[in-house]
Amino acid sequence: MSKKISRLVIVGGGTAGWLSAGVIAAEHAISRDSDQAEDNHFQLTLVESPDIKTIGVGEGTWPSMRTTLKKMGLSETDFIRECSASFKQGTEFSGWTTGENDNYTHPFTAPQNYNDTNLAPHWQALSEGRPRFDHAVSPQSVLFADSRAPKQISTPEYACSVNYGYHLDAAKFAEFLRKHCVETLGVKHVKANVIAVNSAENGDIASITTDAVGDVEGDLFIDCSGSRALLLGEHYKVPLRSKKQYLFNDTALAAQVPYVNSDDPIASCTLSTAQTAGWIWDIGLPSRRGTGHVYSSAHNSQDKATDELLRYIEQTAGAQAAADAEPRKINFDPGHRAEFWHKNCVAVGMSAGFIEPLEASALILVELSSNMIAEQLPANREMMDIVARRFNQKFLYRWDRIIDFLKLHYILNRRQDQYWRDHLDPESIPDSLKELMALWKYQGPWHRDTNHIDEMFPSASFQYVLYGMNFETAPSTTIRRSDLAGRKAAAELFQKNTKQRQQLHAAMPTNRELINKINTYGLQKI
Repeated sequence: MSKKISRLVIVGGGTAGWLSAGVIAAEHAISRDSDQAEDNHFQLTLVESPDIKTIGVGEGTWPSMRTTLKKMGLSETDFIRECSASFKQGTEFSGWTTGENDNYTHPFTAPQNYNDTNLAPHWQALSEGRPRFDHAVSPQSVLFADSRAPKQISTPEYACSVNYGYHLDAAKFAEFLRKHCVETLGVKHVKANVIAVNSAENGDIASITTDAVGDVEGDLFIDCSGSRALLLGEHYKVPLRSKKQYLFNDTALAAQVPYVNSDDPIASCTLSTAQTAGWIWDIGLPSRRGTGHVYSSAHNSQDKATDELLRYIEQTAGAQAAADAEPRKINFDPGHRAEFWHKNCVAVGMSAGFIEPLEASALILVELSSNMIAEQLPANREMMDIVARRFNQKFLYRWDRIIDFLKLHYILNRRQDQYWRDHLDPESIPDSLKELMALWKYQGPWHRDTNHIDEMFPSASFQYVLYGMNFETAPSTTIRRSDLAGRKAAAELFQKNTKQRQQLHAAMPTNRELINKINTYGLQKI
């Protein structure tokens, strides 16, 4: 009889480790105060080195995080208070097209009536003086300009008027998750360094040896040890597939920046500002801003990249903030493992791979990975190989989609810097994206361009980037019955969007106003 899978061991803490623990434990573990606790044989142990600190760079999430936190049984009020969280409604891109005050947004709310009507061709058919695509099709971008919130204090936890994710303090978030996992979900927490990985006869990992508690046995091991990839990389030698030929960035300089005044606006979106050989992120938290410059070391020196970051900080926070800033250098090799689940070991987070922080793909991959593990946890060792193959197939596809989507942000630029010119080299563009671009010349992205119901980046996201950067899809060469019907619907939807923009702007408080109220009163429980 095949061995039952009931003992899971997560190696590594941080956001990836504790988020994975929370998702899996919420699905399979029985809380300590349950009548069924004694009958549950599921064990989840997280082994975390006391010597490794959370990097704290990936501070942006997608809206999916709301569902994840809710499923784990966490209060949104507690989360916002304890993690210094704020509301993220998308990303604003500045300078990515020409470098001359150009600007567009990628909001989290899909265009009006997106399931039934594709507004993109009707928007392109508008006369010259047409509004920006994001302004024409979605009301959400109006909230970006004045740093407004996506909901009101009377809106219950996790509910919304417009779609949103979060900005958060990664170190506080990991601690928040740890406390919930240990105290509520029954996860066993071991503080120890792994000094050896011990193999079974069949090549599986039988146990890990630690310096504090000796051997920790398990049936399934989840590698959340970061870029070191202690289990999948060092033990199993699963190689990292570099993707630097497509996406050149390999270095980041991160810095925390104070607000000039305590009541300064908290940005409603991630700000992404293009530089000569990369871009600067700017994330607004209630007490500080998280900024950083991600760039290609082949196109820029550390000194020049630092100067660009400090100049940005000086322009947005003043000379003193720039003088006090202490940028921290982070090196990374953009790529992912050749496979993510090998024998009885599956990698989640940076141990599986990392490309760059554009569009906050890191945390959503952790969510998707841990959800699939939780939902398809193999009942026995024989079944594990089937689940592993399915997992690898799905996530190889997802990494390809990430690369396509991120690369799209670069290939429509008209900048003259060498870095941006090199992004236009056909050899640096994946064949899959080339095919999509050829298709989109005559047939823009819509539902047909997504193959999975749980796509990381829906077709609406591709539309926002594509048309935000002034791409033109040729009009249809034939008159279709659906086009005639859609024309009238589109005109009504454009009007509806204009009205909603006005209503939202008048109704929504600022981010800071709402967060202050949440800290004082809390949100209504669902």
